[in-house]
Amino acid sequence: MSSQDIPEENLPAARDHAHGEVADEQHPFADPGLPPHEHRIQDIDEKAAKRSERAVAFLFTLSMLATVAFIAAFVAIDHEKSIYVFPIGHINALNFALGLTLGVALFCIGAGAVHWARTLMSDVEVADERHPIEASPEVRAKVHADFKQGAKESGFGRRKLIRNTMFGAVALVPLSGVVLLRDLGPLPEDKLRHTLWNKGKLLVNMNTNEPLRPSDVAVGSLTFAKPEGLEEHDEEFQNEIAKAALMIVRLQPDNIKDKRELEWSHEGIVAYSKICTHVGCPISLYEQQTHHVLCPCHQSTFDLSDGARVIFGPAGHALPQLRIGVNDEGYLEALGDFEEPVGPAFWERG
Repeated sequence: MSSQDIPEENLPAARDHAHGEVADEQHPFADPGLPPHEHRIQDIDEKAAKRSERAVAFLFTLSMLATVAFIAAFVAIDHEKSIYVFPIGHINALNFALGLTLGVALFCIGAGAVHWARTLMSDVEVADERHPIEASPEVRAKVHADFKQGAKESGFGRRKLIRNTMFGAVALVPLSGVVLLRDLGPLPEDKLRHTLWNKGKLLVNMNTNEPLRPSDVAVGSLTFAKPEGLEEHDEEFQNEIAKAALMIVRLQPDNIKDKRELEWSHEGIVAYSKICTHVGCPISLYEQQTHHVLCPCHQSTFDLSDGARVIFGPAGHALPQLRIGVNDEGYLEALGDFEEPVGPAFWERG
């Protein structure tokens, strides 16, 4: 389109002339300025402003109710219950309720804030000249003045209904996150400090599922054991074996350097937790000549002839030892539980 096709009143020179700014050779396109401000109905009609205020307050109140419904749903709805929702199909009732109520709570806060800004806060456009990055005292004073003016025009101090309901909505919605954090899993209580091992519990070979006798453990061999009565088809098998898994090694008593280790062994047979104290990987590599065991995940190395202390790698502490003996029938048995928690460190471990 050429300049001849543009209406004369829309050309820059004519437009600038209409605004009282005549373009020159240095500034052929002078700043046309801002269009005249058009007042909204809320600016001139207090009844309309009150209606908008009530609408914003309603959205914030609805957000509060949705947050309360979120918490109620979390407590009341069975996590295994399912419902049919068209057109999605069968879905978990708890997940659907939590998603719906949390979505409504967050949406209403956002919608209330947008409606407040568009209908009640000042919408006057202000053009400001660019200034250096470093603010001068005059600019800082102007910013403070503009902030106070903006706060006044927003009606934040005058419209207490909106302010109070907004505070309520914003204060309640974080409770949803608190409830979700509670659902990260069951509280550990003291479960991490105890295993299935106790006095008189037989050591059962993981491969043969038979109780172990001292003669079953040869010098230099590595055997894995579990507590008597723990079967793979048990519902809690994985949770329990992750704490109770044992590795059994037979050493020459003269090669055992740690006094307590020797006292807790039987004829050189020592029983240590199989769970690495770094991140909980199962230890499965044994060096017969050095009596070292190696975790395959991050190469933490423990000396089984010296209290299973850490000699290499990121593990933080030695492997816990299980005190063992032999019962009247000649089978290896535990003489109690581990005296310290097995596996990696945790916050309450001390």
